[in-house]
Amino acid sequence: MSDNPGNGLDLLTDGPLDADWTLVLAHGAGQGMDSPFMAHIARALGRAGMRVIRFEFPYMAEIRRTGRRKPPNREAVLLERWNRVIDQALAAGTNARRLLIGGKSLGGRMASLIADERGAAGLVCLGYPFHPPGKPDRLRTEHLRGLCTPTLICQGTRDPFDTPDEVAGYALAPSIRLAWIEDGDHSFKPRRQSGRTWEQNLDQATEAVIGLVATL
Repeated sequence: MSDNPGNGLDLLTDGPLDADWTLVLAHGAGQGMDSPFMAHIARALGRAGMRVIRFEFPYMAEIRRTGRRKPPNREAVLLERWNRVIDQALAAGTNARRLLIGGKSLGGRMASLIADERGAAGLVCLGYPFHPPGKPDRLRTEHLRGLCTPTLICQGTRDPFDTPDEVAGYALAPSIRLAWIEDGDHSFKPRRQSGRTWEQNLDQATEAVIGLVATL
């Protein structure tokens, strides 16, 4: 179902209106809230009984309007959009104690920067960009050392933004749990020779999110 609240924030929602838990989910840098990745995760969680709210950052909304590619907005703009969406969800009656935030890659990283500040019940990062591909010295992990919010990071074992060995050496907060998606790339897509399908890997990530919620 698509919601247009009339205040510049277009949302996609899945799952029951009276769900116990709500997850606000942001997209990655290259594709919007209706990408196959985002749609599969949101619909699967919706079928499992969660309320999932998807939204877009300003640059992606402009791409949708104009058809012209644009780079992501500055961090301050991305975080402002995140805060507006959270405020809107709470104003609409979402239980703050049962609100999770997260997203794919860029969307999840931005959520991780405000999770503690906003008092989120949980954080879900689907393919966290630990460092730019080929640049392991440019880590994006400093704030993850002291993160208090219960956090799930789902990561493909072939993700170019890290390797399992690299991640094992990072100083991550005890609040963070990792779920490794076998042979998955940054979008969890496996190679054909792995014997796995993309849908299986997306479903594995979905089950990991459900597992996180079960511990909260």
